[in-house]
Amino acid sequence: METELSKRLGIEHAIFGFTPFPAVAAAISRAGGMGVLGAVRYSDADELARSLDWMEENTGGRPYGLDVVMPAKKVEGVSEADIEAMIPEGHREYVRQVLAKHGVPELGPDDVSGWRITGWMEQVARNQLDVAFDYPIKLLANALGSPPADVIARAHEHDVLVADLAASARHAGHHKDAGIDIVVAQGYEAGGHTGEIASMVLVPEVVSAVEGIPVLAAGGIGTGEQVAAGLALGAQGVWLGSVWLTTTEAELPSQVLIDKLLAAGSGDTVRSRALTGKPARQLRTEWTDAWEDPAGPGTLPMPLQGLLVADAVSRIQKYETEPLLGTPVGQIVGQMNSERSVQAVFDDLTRGFERAVDRINRIAGRA
Repeated sequence: METELSKRLGIEHAIFGFTPFPAVAAAISRAGGMGVLGAVRYSDADELARSLDWMEENTGGRPYGLDVVMPAKKVEGVSEADIEAMIPEGHREYVRQVLAKHGVPELGPDDVSGWRITGWMEQVARNQLDVAFDYPIKLLANALGSPPADVIARAHEHDVLVADLAASARHAGHHKDAGIDIVVAQGYEAGGHTGEIASMVLVPEVVSAVEGIPVLAAGGIGTGEQVAAGLALGAQGVWLGSVWLTTTEAELPSQVLIDKLLAAGSGDTVRSRALTGKPARQLRTEWTDAWEDPAGPGTLPMPLQGLLVADAVSRIQKYETEPLLGTPVGQIVGQMNSERSVQAVFDDLTRGFERAVDRINRIAGRA
């Protein structure tokens, strides 16, 4: 599964694996892909440095990347406390009511909320980059529009390619104009923040819109046959995220959540603003349903919603409150039916890719 882009980056397979877990990212790189570590959960730059130290020790010298969340536009002089103060008391009360309905205990006095979205704030991302550029990362990805021009220039000074997610051909065109090196065409089926266009339609549109720039296909991809389809549509690789959640190297907070993922079908996800304030595909739960209830207050815009629900999400995770427990995940969850190692996932991807290529060769009369 080599392409011009994979050869340029020195990876065996044109598979880019996004994950919040260093052990998964390192295993992806060792398996011949490009492990991309999500940095949004690292509000502490020293903690990110420790994870990158670990990556250095466990990737076997293979290339890896980092994914940050840095908006193209910013508001000066606004702190997290200022943003917290904008949250209406009625929304806070609604969160308390939902948690009380399901008997979710409070966090203990020594517990620290483990799910914060301070990584959405530009200064946090810049602090992360100050750390990251001290390491030999090969790829910097961003998920909230093109990063500021100075960040792109700084990455290029360090010989780091910059990738950005696009949910439409229009978004992709903006990325091209900004000087992005790789565009990730992420379809409606993907986990996390998505647009409204399915991958089969989106990928060739983006390839045409950014002619000359490599495109990665993302959204609804988890088998080798789907990898082949993405390349057939003009992509130079695929960007996979959800499929790694049920790998044995992943560090999901509970077996209850893993079991929910393994049992879920492709129709058991929903695009909801419940987690961050922007539409993000995730497991459908009574938590997501509560935020769609017409009797409720509705969600707040980003970043208010994420700050509003941060402690609640931590409580739901700590006490494994099954009806409310969820995670961002794409529609490929319907094919995530067993816990496998990252290497086993790669083995299945390569075998499926070979089957697809052989099938097309037979149809074309070349076999």
